[in-house]
Amino acid sequence: MGSRKKGTEPKPANAKPKLPRKVYEKKLEELQVELVKLQEWVKAKGLRMVVVFEGRDAAGKGGTIKRIMQRLNPRVCRVVALGIPTERERSEWYYQRYVAHLPTAGEIVLFDRSWYNRAGVEPVMGFCTEDQHQEFLRTCPQFERMLVRSGLILVKYWFSVSEEEQERRFQQRNIDPVRRWKLSPMDLESRARWVDYSIAKDTMFEHTDVKHAPWYVVEADQKRRARLNCIHHLLSLVEYEDLSPGPVELPEPSDAKGYVRPPFSEQNIVPDIMP
Repeated sequence: MGSRKKGTEPKPANAKPKLPRKVYEKKLEELQVELVKLQEWVKAKGLRMVVVFEGRDAAGKGGTIKRIMQRLNPRVCRVVALGIPTERERSEWYYQRYVAHLPTAGEIVLFDRSWYNRAGVEPVMGFCTEDQHQEFLRTCPQFERMLVRSGLILVKYWFSVSEEEQERRFQQRNIDPVRRWKLSPMDLESRARWVDYSIAKDTMFEHTDVKHAPWYVVEADQKRRARLNCIHHLLSLVEYEDLSPGPVELPEPSDAKGYVRPPFSEQNIVPDIMP
């Protein structure tokens, strides 16, 4: 029986073949229609919904968020991806800057990383003390219980990717000039601290995978399957009805009433660079 490297996340024994693009795109379109229905339901019923996306670097969180947002109204569904905390924010109650971004009635907020920074990158990289880490593990379930008891719908996803697949994606980013910016110093450091991150993740699950706010693990070695599985699961968590608007009668254009459009020669026209 073969052994695997300590700290790696094993691939499922029943791994399926890569999903064909046409099959993926057809299913994604179907799911995006349902996401629009969910959006309209949340808006009409005044619900508040938060979806937390966590996981390894290059696990596919951003790509999934992008496909969720692709057809939605950004005034109803918005993404929160906070940067490094300011000096002022470091002196605040830890959850304070995240609370400021929670949804109001009729909104969905997608956290591209969240308060769980204190369970992963911060303790691994030494950005918080051990006391701060332990305090987070104690208080996070209480914080999330308050959110849920207030009526907020809280969903937490962990994107799981194998060490081999993460390495392949890092290499792809490194040779692609339009994606190289994604290789942050934290990404590079995570390669050398794979086991440390694994231990931190296991500890996080031990303390925060609770009944009122469970973690849902997305197997993410195959991006297309991961996106479809995550979106389908998200839709299954809310009982919604189709309140999306139907076709409307478009009014006739107004009469020009003598209006004459200024000539193009008086305007700064963007050059057409294509043959």
